Amino acid sequence: MATYVIGDIQGCYEALMRLMEKIPFDPSRDRLWLVGDLVNRGPHSLQVLRWARDLGERAVAVLGNHDLHLLAVAEGFVPLHHNDTLEDVLTAPDRAELLEWLRHRPLAHFEHGWLMVHAGLLPQWTVLRAVELAREVEGELAGPGYRHFLEHMYGNEPRQWRDDLIGIARLRVITNAMTRLRFCTREGVMEFTHKGPPSRRPEGFLPWYEVPERKSRGAPIVFGHWSAHGLDVNSEYCALDTGCLWGGALSAMRLEDRALFQVSCQGLAGTRPLR
Repeated sequence: MATYVIGDIQGCYEALMRLMEKIPFDPSRDRLWLVGDLVNRGPHSLQVLRWARDLGERAVAVLGNHDLHLLAVAEGFVPLHHNDTLEDVLTAPDRAELLEWLRHRPLAHFEHGWLMVHAGLLPQWTVLRAVELAREVEGELAGPGYRHFLEHMYGNEPRQWRDDLIGIARLRVITNAMTRLRFCTREGVMEFTHKGPPSRRPEGFLPWYEVPERKSRGAPIVFGHWSAHGLDVNSEYCALDTGCLWGGALSAMRLEDRALFQVSCQGLAGTRPLR
């Protein structure tokens, strides 16, 4: 049995199918992990969602910021952005089933000693604490009050975790860290403006995984979200967003030996000029 982790797909179904031809995935025994952002900006979000849903127990997909954006748009709490490509999902005959499935995806997944999260963790959290906090958000999304959460999910404040946070402020910090984080201070104050590579970090901030006192050290973390970061596989973390949407590549890694699989996305339908 092997587990293959695939980076941000973002509706790039053509590249995904090419990558799946390259991965020696055996659906009778292997599993797929998907690091989030299944949808948006690429041309075929509906096909990607249906593919992921139909995998059933063979796949684990964590929520990314674009997946949450789809849920908020579908409920009417935020408008479509000018460069969103979610209309195929919103007008699909199986829209309700797909959105229901998406609402029940985890925010973080821990198995075989690995943690998968879309963006990152704050330095105050151990891996097990992060999973506990993720369950709080997952409970809101899967429960009867999910619309209240989606309505108030957006916002940059609070920017820092405190154990005494309650209500939407608590849920927002957890969600922002796990789906939007790139840089933070040593104290865990989040920065949401800069999207460039780690070498162009804003003054006073570090990539979240470089904070020296980070309590989640000791378990490898696999994440996406950061296309300008590029591929980086080491003993502490594995960054798998390689910018397929921007004409880069779609990447996958086998957990057991960190073997890498890639397909070029240059020239594929829906790809955009590099930022």
